[in-house]
Amino acid sequence: QTRSLLGVFEEDAAAISSYINQLFQAMHRIYDAQNELSAATHLTSKLLKEYEKQRFPLGGDDEVMTSTLQQFAKVIDELSSCHAVLSTQLADAMMFPITQFKERDLKEILTLKEVFQIASNDHDAATTRYSRLSKRKENEKIKAEVTEDVYTSRKKQHQTMMHYFCALNTLQYKKKISLLEPLLGYMQAQISFFKMGSENLTEQLEEFLTNIGTSVQNVRREMDCEVENMQQTIEDLEVASDPLYLPDPDPLKFPAHRNLTRKAGYLNTRNKTGLVSSSWERQFYFTQGGNLMSQARGDVAGGLVMDIDNCSVMAVDCEDRRYCFQITSFDGKKSSILQAESKKDYEEWICTINNISKQIYLSENPEEIAARVNQSALEAVTPSPSFQQRHESMRPAVQSRPPAARTSSTGSLGSDSALSALSLDSLVAPDTPIQFDIISPVSEDLPGQAKSSGQSGRRTNPFGESGGSKPETEDSILHQLFIVRFLGSMEVKSDESPDVVYETMRQILAARAIHNVFRMTESHLLVTCDCLRLIDPQTQVTRLQFPLPNVVLYATHQENKRLFGFVLRTSGGRVESRQTSICYIFESNNEGEKICDSVGLAKQIAFHAELDRKASEKQKEIDRVKEKQQKELNKQKQIEKDLEEQSRLIAASSRSNQSSTDGQFVVVSSSQSEDSDLGEDGKKKRESEA
Repeated sequence: QTRSLLGVFEEDAAAISSYINQLFQAMHRIYDAQNELSAATHLTSKLLKEYEKQRFPLGGDDEVMTSTLQQFAKVIDELSSCHAVLSTQLADAMMFPITQFKERDLKEILTLKEVFQIASNDHDAATTRYSRLSKRKENEKIKAEVTEDVYTSRKKQHQTMMHYFCALNTLQYKKKISLLEPLLGYMQAQISFFKMGSENLTEQLEEFLTNIGTSVQNVRREMDCEVENMQQTIEDLEVASDPLYLPDPDPLKFPAHRNLTRKAGYLNTRNKTGLVSSSWERQFYFTQGGNLMSQARGDVAGGLVMDIDNCSVMAVDCEDRRYCFQITSFDGKKSSILQAESKKDYEEWICTINNISKQIYLSENPEEIAARVNQSALEAVTPSPSFQQRHESMRPAVQSRPPAARTSSTGSLGSDSALSALSLDSLVAPDTPIQFDIISPVSEDLPGQAKSSGQSGRRTNPFGESGGSKPETEDSILHQLFIVRFLGSMEVKSDESPDVVYETMRQILAARAIHNVFRMTESHLLVTCDCLRLIDPQTQVTRLQFPLPNVVLYATHQENKRLFGFVLRTSGGRVESRQTSICYIFESNNEGEKICDSVGLAKQIAFHAELDRKASEKQKEIDRVKEKQQKELNKQKQIEKDLEEQSRLIAASSRSNQSSTDGQFVVVSSSQSEDSDLGEDGKKKRESEA
């Protein structure tokens, strides 16, 4: 019965321990929340006091708002003090009693239970040893030890059991105390807190709160009215802006503005990441005077991309992108490829940069001047009454140059010849088509290009360092390379004056403006003593080749030094058996005069080389004649020598025959006389010697 009753008490103690733990956690949350509320209230009061020290970008000095918040801060500070007092009371009256019961009384029950269990186990072990004693007489010492163990363990078990049972009985009373005392302390702390709150909330504060509530309602009505107006504005803007949501709007409904001198917007810029790979990055670009600026997202200010005064801009073809254009600085050292979002932005950016390049933005009314310039470009296509008026409108008067020398670099500057009597038709054929592509419209008829057509697909090293077979230009002593962009070409009727080049420049630029042609093919112009060669900068393939002897005229623009052109004369063309002249116009990186000087130098070198070649051929001919004459002379001398030798041999032969006859006669006579003197033996000896 005792052990059964003990099990019931132990089960009850375990239930009390579990419940008290849950109640302790709940009360601890109340205490933590009160501490957090006290700290948060104090922080709120502190921030309200610091409002007057804040500097809001859109908020002015609002003294009413500042004084109102100061009043609130004062009240909330008092409430914070009340919350601090409440936290202290909860710690003393609520948390302390339940913590003592949990940490002291419940742990004591658990400790006594463990000690009682150990004592019971020791008693059972001692009783078991005592029961195993034999009936025979054993050692009295062992029996006394076992008996002593039984006595000690039984006494210890009994004493532990009494203390354990007493603690279990006491726990029933402590349970009631531990439950009621924390609740009593909690309620008393709350009552004290509410009393302090009622003392702080006076009638004056209630009137203040009423006025603040009225002000809040007025501000809310103003806000609702403003929101209504903004919603109406948003609806109107959505209706008006609906066509602009398209990334590429219709150019007929939204035409490009060509008179801008300022432009801003997002563009994609190409950055090289390797030898052949590149990446695109979206940035905000804007013009600032004569500078092109860019600003990445998150940057405080923009950075300089390049100086676009006197720069050149042209449309370029990118394999993976549309609406791309390239800006090249005036010295050609820096370039950037950009992509616009739409065709409208694409044209506006090109026109704006062109206008800035001409430094129109420095005038008082830049857009008005840009409009006049563009209108003049459109009207320039209409023929003028005389060439003199058209030419004078395009360039100012210049000093006269020596008529010289299309083969010299001074020919690039041109000269004032008697062109006032020439009409427009005597220079450029009426209704002559303009070719904007890199291939000339009569290139198939040019004999020089017909010969080089087989080489058009061959890669060319512009510095003459290719292996294998050597091209013709490799032996040239002049190799100069320039970056150029092809503007156009057209047939001309005269090639006697640089004014033909000027007129062709004017017509091609005007045609590009009126037809919105922005694309220009970039190439490398290789100037040698044999030819002018256009080379693809990417593949090093020769696009076009002009024999230098056929280049009869070359000149650069008087104002825009980036523009230059040359006239190519060739037999054949549209009408067989007559010579045609084609004028090619290019844009360079401010190197027009250098290119013309280089062409003049090449022609001079070629001219002197031709003179040296002719002199060398003449000298070779003289040497061949001299050699032939020498051979004839040597041959004649040899014949004479042979005749003389033959005569000498004949004379010697005749003398030899005569002397042999006389000798034979004398020898015979003497031998006969000797034979008669020597006798028989002497004769035999003579015969043997003979």
